[in-house]
This record gives sequence, C-alpha cells and structure tokens, in this order.
Amino acid sequence: MTWTYDITNDIGKIRLMISDNDIVPVTDAHFSDEELQAFLTMAGNDINLAAAYALQSWAGFLSGVADSERIGDYSYSKKQVANLLALAQVYIVASGSGPVVDWAEMDLAAIGEDE
Repeated sequence: MTWTYDITNDIGKIRLMISDNDIVPVTDAHFSDEELQAFLTMAGNDINLAAAYALQSWAGFLSGVADSERIGDYSYSKKQVANLLALAQVYIVASGSGPVVDWAEMDLAAIGEDE
C-alpha cells in the first residue's frame, strides 16, 4: 500500500478534495493510493463521485467512534460523520449523479387528462 500526494494526478486530486493529505511525504493518510484508485474505478473515473465514495467510507469508519464526550462540567461534540456525509453530497451533486427529478416535484395529477 502506498500513500502519495501529487495533485497533478487523479489520486492526488481526490486526496485534496477529501482533505486526506498530510505533510509531504504523506505519512498519516486515511486511504492508500490503491483504495482511492478503487473508488475512482467504481465511480467510472468520475473524480467527484470517487471523492464522495471515499467520504462515505470514511464516515462509515467514524460512525463507530463516540461523537461527544463529557468530563465533569466540560463536554464537547464532534459532527465529523455528518460533515463528511454533507461534503459527499456536494460532490455527488457536482458529479451529476444525484436525482434528476425529485419525486416531490412531479405533478402526477395531469397524467391522462388529454384522453
């Protein structure tokens, strides 16, 4: 498994889009180059959709991690999973893979009126 960060190729562009970059050389990336290539292949070489797949996978990984903690009177919460999924949705829309017609927008009452 390799980890590189070269934004002149698709793997580097995906890594940039999902903020999976560390200092060069990459030593603490979440995904290997091979994993990002697999997302790119599954997405039919659509960089936006591959980035969305990676973000959804990352969110799945984090979903088992506590998103809030309380220590005495101090507490905090993280919304990492929600943030990753929201960014994934942005990339899905950018790829054109989102729904073409929202079912709520369809006017089915007009069907068959001309008959």
